[in-house]
Amino acid sequence: MDIRTLKLYLHLCDSLHFAKTAEQMHVSPSTLSRALQRLEEEVNAKLFERDNRSVTLTHAGREFKTFAEQTLNQWHTLKHSIDIKQDVLRGRLNLYCSVTAAYSHLPSLLDRFRQEHPFVEIALTTGDAANALAEVQQNRVDIGIAALPDPFPNNLYFAKIEDVPLSIIAPTMRSKVQQQISQTPIDWAKLPFIIPEHGPGRRRADNWFKQMGFVPNIYAQVSGQEAITSMVALGCGVSITPEAVINNSPVRDRIQIIPSPKAIAPFELGCCCKIKRLDDPIINAFLEVI
Repeated sequence: MDIRTLKLYLHLCDSLHFAKTAEQMHVSPSTLSRALQRLEEEVNAKLFERDNRSVTLTHAGREFKTFAEQTLNQWHTLKHSIDIKQDVLRGRLNLYCSVTAAYSHLPSLLDRFRQEHPFVEIALTTGDAANALAEVQQNRVDIGIAALPDPFPNNLYFAKIEDVPLSIIAPTMRSKVQQQISQTPIDWAKLPFIIPEHGPGRRRADNWFKQMGFVPNIYAQVSGQEAITSMVALGCGVSITPEAVINNSPVRDRIQIIPSPKAIAPFELGCCCKIKRLDDPIINAFLEVI
């Protein structure tokens, strides 16, 4: 077995979906199947139970998952410890964050990190911040930048960067929504809301609706705060949005902040990684700059 095969195996353990793992790990389904077959031959045990509708880990599969995780962690540590110059970190750091965080918070973190560790290669993937923890848990990235969710997985570590306030935003363009927010008082129950599909942003919105005591008029459920802000700017509705997204949005001159009758708790923004990987020299070095 090799490191690449172990990574494929661990991803499959998390996804339990052959097609999804093949796509996200950039291999063909046949390559993935052959890799698993070779593993099962080497281990001399069946690692997965498969039928037309589901994939589950066998007892041997769960035992081998623990072995694979320990081996991969030891491999990462070894790669960084065998460099002749012990005080120079070399290797690759895989990061995940939203497009907004790539503008608002990541540059200052990377500036400090690159000054201290110029030989570490940085690989950045951007997407919906609500998916950051899943990216870390499925071993696709080393560190994810995201809002602290509730509950927080007990196998992950969270290093806080700062609090990010949230505000209610609405369009400035002439539209039905603009007319609705001009009324006194605002009839919040009739406003069309654009909310995140899932994650901390969705929970903040649901809690706010509960505090306000009305069933929201949901116009759309969207992946990514940046896309939500663009829809608001187009006059589709209103949303509860992090101020970092508002301040860095290319459509910020087309949206306005309206006062909230109820306080909205800020996000705790930070970096998360697997607890098991805190001893990794590169991950540890990056967390030290926070």
